[in-house]
Amino acid sequence: MANLDWSQCDAVESVPGKVSGAWVLRGTRMPVSSIFENIVAGASIDDLMEWFDGLDREQVKAVIEFAARSLDKEPTYAA
Repeated sequence: MANLDWSQCDAVESVPGKVSGAWVLRGTRMPVSSIFENIVAGASIDDLMEWFDGLDREQVKAVIEFAARSLDKEPTYAA
């Protein structure tokens, strides 16, 4: 699994003391990992919007698109 540089995604933030510093959707306490865990379990973006109050659809889409674009990059290997 690729190690994504979430600092390059404008839709997320990591704030010390907020959800233990995990990457979350900007302005929320929703961890990025929860988005993918729910999608793997069969949820749709519509489901996420219904289940988690205060989410912004465009942020959720931006996170998914960022991950997809990041996986298209050339792999880097340790020397």
